[in-house]
Amino acid sequence: MRLFAKICLAMCSSSVLFLTGCQHLSQPNKVIASPQLQDENNFSLQGKIGVRTPQQSGSAFFTWLQQQDQFDIELTGILGVGKTQIQGKPGEVTLNSAKTGLITAVSPEELLEKATGWQAPIMHLAYWVQAKPATANAQIIKDENNRLKQLTEDGWTVDFSYNDTQTLPNKLLLKQALAEDKENRITMVIQNR
Repeated sequence: MRLFAKICLAMCSSSVLFLTGCQHLSQPNKVIASPQLQDENNFSLQGKIGVRTPQQSGSAFFTWLQQQDQFDIELTGILGVGKTQIQGKPGEVTLNSAKTGLITAVSPEELLEKATGWQAPIMHLAYWVQAKPATANAQIIKDENNRLKQLTEDGWTVDFSYNDTQTLPNKLLLKQALAEDKENRITMVIQNR
């Protein structure tokens, strides 16, 4: 479970290009669909994340507050057991839990590798939860409502699900193909925005 908690924590928290600061969550803010970077990088999410690798699987509840290049992510198990806190600022990302203690890194990717040995383009996650590609190299497929249905980017395929006519996804399924027909799979269900 230690590896899973670290993976979930690192995946959720390292979603923005530059990460900073500790924030306390209050009411989730609506994401404003605007081309301005300021609006795009101000959001609050609550939900559940599940990780399945060839070696293990597990899930956690998350709260994620993003304000520009600052974020605070908290992961907890059922009934709040096993709390892990991930915070960041430009040039410093930290993970803190009772099981692991404090782990620090310069970037979300470095934190993930230190904590788990796993490499992934996790800074893309802040774009993906907003149904946007993180790079110009992404291959995208849109649905009949012109919403992002699937993207393939930096070795990951992300499938997006929406409630009714909502413009932002309520579920993301991230898959990374591995050797021997195996895969890493992350399911992120967003319950509140």
